[in-house]
Amino acid sequence: MQGKPVCIRLFDPPLHEFLPADKSGHRELAEQLSLPLSEVNARVEALSEYNPMLGMRGVRLGLTYPEIYDMQARAIFEATVEASRSGDPVVPEIMIPLVSAMREVELVKSRIDAVAGHVRAETGTNFTYRYGVMVETPRAALRAEDIVQYAAFLSFGTNDLTQMTYGLSRDDAGRFMSSYVNAHVYAEDPFHTLDIEGVGELLKIGAERGRLGRRDVVLSICGEHGGSRSAIDFCRRQGFDYVSCSPFRVPSARLSAAQLAISDSRRNSMR
Repeated sequence: MQGKPVCIRLFDPPLHEFLPADKSGHRELAEQLSLPLSEVNARVEALSEYNPMLGMRGVRLGLTYPEIYDMQARAIFEATVEASRSGDPVVPEIMIPLVSAMREVELVKSRIDAVAGHVRAETGTNFTYRYGVMVETPRAALRAEDIVQYAAFLSFGTNDLTQMTYGLSRDDAGRFMSSYVNAHVYAEDPFHTLDIEGVGELLKIGAERGRLGRRDVVLSICGEHGGSRSAIDFCRRQGFDYVSCSPFRVPSARLSAAQLAISDSRRNSMR
């Protein structure tokens, strides 16, 4: 990746997902940490949440336990220095997840900037990096004009944005979604196909307000929706810069983007 940007999302999942769920796992963890089993049990219980997907994850985790993001930032910058020694510099793009307020970005940025300063001093090497925000909450889309004061790019995470816009758990909706589609409540499962009318309206608002705050802001969507033809077409019409998706969908996404570009070119030449 020398000479190219590398986008890295900061730690996002709920902490309890990284802890053992059964008694044997608790005992093993207690032995590894040389802690009493009762202390490990109490800590695991304290970290559990009723609704972890809407709980202490993403930037909320980074603000509550700032040492986690400090550690990750140091790893990013030390790797940047090492990878850039023998060629063109790598430019990390640090993406802050699950943002809902400008102040969250400001606080994370101040700590990461401090870490960058320490790594520059320790290594005697200068490097550049950029900040971005995952727009995964409706509030972030509505407040994009403020948020881009601290972010060079906005990446709309349509999986979580769909979940929060609909008030649906993407882990549980599959149990009844076919009934909704059959009854024509929804044309398709909104977790499989981007909801242009609802979620798309938030994307449009977020893009417009983001550009008001920073004319050169880079816009994208990420998640499984990014690989679908309808989502790519929508993003092209809204002036988004790119889409990202899981690796197995990249070939079809490239093909769709190329076909849409050709169609646009033909329509323009006929005018």
